[in-house]
Amino acid sequence: MKIALMDSGIGLLAAAAAVRRMRPDADLVLSSAPDTMPWGPHTPEEITARALAVARAAAEHRPDALIVACNTASVHALVALRAELEPRIPVIGTVPAIKPAASGGGPVAIWATPATTGSPYQRGLIGDFADGVEVTEVPCPGLADALEHGDEAAIELAIAAAAERTPSDVRAVVLGCTHYELVAERIRTAVTRPGSPAPELYGSASAVAAQALRRAGIEPAPDAAPTGSVTVLLSGRVAALPEPALGYEEGLLLQAVSTAH
Repeated sequence: MKIALMDSGIGLLAAAAAVRRMRPDADLVLSSAPDTMPWGPHTPEEITARALAVARAAAEHRPDALIVACNTASVHALVALRAELEPRIPVIGTVPAIKPAASGGGPVAIWATPATTGSPYQRGLIGDFADGVEVTEVPCPGLADALEHGDEAAIELAIAAAAERTPSDVRAVVLGCTHYELVAERIRTAVTRPGSPAPELYGSASAVAAQALRRAGIEPAPDAAPTGSVTVLLSGRVAALPEPALGYEEGLLLQAVSTAH
C-alpha cells in the first residue's frame, strides 16, 4: 500500500507523520517543489500549474491515494487535480479545521497566511461552520517561510507577532496552514495567558490522513510492523529530506524510515 502527499515544501510533514503513525507499514511518497515556493502570492492559474506538476511526479509512483497537504493548493487546484487523477487515484484536500473548532463555541482564532486570511474561501468556511461564533482571523506573515527554512529567529518573531494579534480569551486556535502544525506546541505556549487554560489547537493532519486511508480502502493499523518506506521527490527528483525538515519531530520520524531510491 502506498500513500502520496504533495505540498510546495515541508508543510506535508505533519500529515505524512500522521499516516505513518496510523499505518507504519505503508509506503509514503513525499512530493514537493521547494524551488517554486511560496505559492500563495501567485495567481490561481499559476498555483494550479505548479500543483499539477508536483502531483504528476507523485502519481508516477502509483499511490493508492494522494493527499494535497497544502491549504493554498486545496483552495485553487483541487478541482483540477481531481479532474486529472480521479478515479484512478483518490485525491484528498486539506481544509482548515474551522468546523470542529467552532463546534465547542467561541472565541476562536484562525491562524493563516496573509493570502488566506480574509479570503472569500476562509470567510465562506466561517460562514458555513462558525455562524454565531466569535472568530478572529489572525494573519501570520513570514511564519510558513521561516518554518520552511528552519529559521529559528524568524519563527519566534512570527509566532510572537501572531500571538499579539490573538485575543487573550480564545478557547481554540485553528492552524490554517499545514506548516504551522510543525510548531503546534510552541504556538499553544505563545497564546496561553497566565492564569488561563491553554487554548485547544485544531490542525488538519490527522483527519486528512484518516480520510486518505478510508478513500484507499485501508484500515488503520498503528501496531503494524514499521516496514513502510519513504520516497522524497523534490521537483520530481528523488532526494533526501531537506535539512530543515530534520528540525521537526515529524521530519525525524520520517527520516528513521528506510528511504526508497
